[in-house]
Amino acid sequence: MDTEITLRVDGTPRRLTVDTRTTLLDALRERLGVTSPKKGCDHGQCGACTVLSGGRRVLSCLTLAVTQDGGEVVTAEGLAARESAADGRHAGGQHADGVLHPVQQAFIDCDAFQCGYCTPGQVVSAVGVLDEFARGWPSAVTGDAEAAGLDRAEVAERMSGNLCRCAAYVNIVPAVQQAAAPTDRQAIGAGTGR
Repeated sequence: MDTEITLRVDGTPRRLTVDTRTTLLDALRERLGVTSPKKGCDHGQCGACTVLSGGRRVLSCLTLAVTQDGGEVVTAEGLAARESAADGRHAGGQHADGVLHPVQQAFIDCDAFQCGYCTPGQVVSAVGVLDEFARGWPSAVTGDAEAAGLDRAEVAERMSGNLCRCAAYVNIVPAVQQAAAPTDRQAIGAGTGR
C-alpha cells in the first residue's frame, strides 16, 4: 500500500509517496537522491546507514520511512548546514564560509577514514554520541556518564555500532575525542542544533 509522507531532510522539506514497507534508507537514496547514508549490511549491523532522526541516531535500513512522516532527518550531507544554522551562519542550505561541522573536520584532521564508505555513518554517529554524552547518558563502559570522560574505552563503546571494514578505528576514536575536546558538555549538545 502506498502512502504520501513529508520529511524534512537536511533542512529541506520533501514530499514523496512510498510503499509502507519502504525503509528510510531506500527512501533517502532511491527516491530522494540523498546518497550519504550507505547500504552496507541492510540488517542494522554495520552502522553505514546511520542518520539523525529528531536529533537521535537511527539505523535507516531498519526504520520504515512512514514512521518518519513529519519528522526531521539529518544525514552527513546536512551536518555543516545544520551547524551553521545553529551559529547563525546559514546561507541557502549551505555553510556560508565552507566550514565543516566540527566532527567532519576532526575526521579529516585525524585521517579517520580509508575507503570512506562507512565515513558518513561514522560521522553522524559521532555527532549523536557527543550529544548523548553531553546529555549525561551512561554507556555500558562507565555506567555513569557524569563521571566519565571521553577516553578511548568510552568512545569505542559508544561508537561500537559502526563498523569500519578498513579498520580506521585507531584514527576514528581520536577524531571523536578531538571534536569533543574544545568544548564542554553543554556546548557539545549545542552543536547538534537542539
